[in-house]
Amino acid sequence: MLKQMLLIGAAAVSFPALAQNTPPAADPAAPATSQPAPTDPTAPAPAPDASTPPAGDPAAQPAPSGTAASPTQVAQIVDQEFPTYDADKSGELSDAEFASWMKKLRTATDPSVDPESADVKTWVGQAFTAADGDKSGQVSKTELTGFLSRGAG
Repeated sequence: MLKQMLLIGAAAVSFPALAQNTPPAADPAAPATSQPAPTDPTAPAPAPDASTPPAGDPAAQPAPSGTAASPTQVAQIVDQEFPTYDADKSGELSDAEFASWMKKLRTATDPSVDPESADVKTWVGQAFTAADGDKSGQVSKTELTGFLSRGAG
């Protein structure tokens, strides 16, 4: 249950990418135009959308809605978000830094939950204990990625 909630939370972080609209594919039954529309040679070329991963890399694609994120996707999310929560820039998350991240993930998956409730604090404490693989009292990026990736894929 805890792992599922963490995976759901990690996936919630990636939902903005899923919410992007893509233009519909061209209708194959529609007649093709013989000439492209004229363009202004002095106009700058449109910049590629940096938020969309390359189409050829299936591991970089967000998980479809309703499915768990792959270990590769979890690693990408952790790499991207870890510095945000590592307030002291130590390279590891203290229990307070970890709790901040987990509370945000929990409220993202269930907005009605009170992040300061005893249930959530217990849940966060159990998650921290499980994520801190070397029992150092800190959670490294590698430990967090491994913890969130369990059962993914």
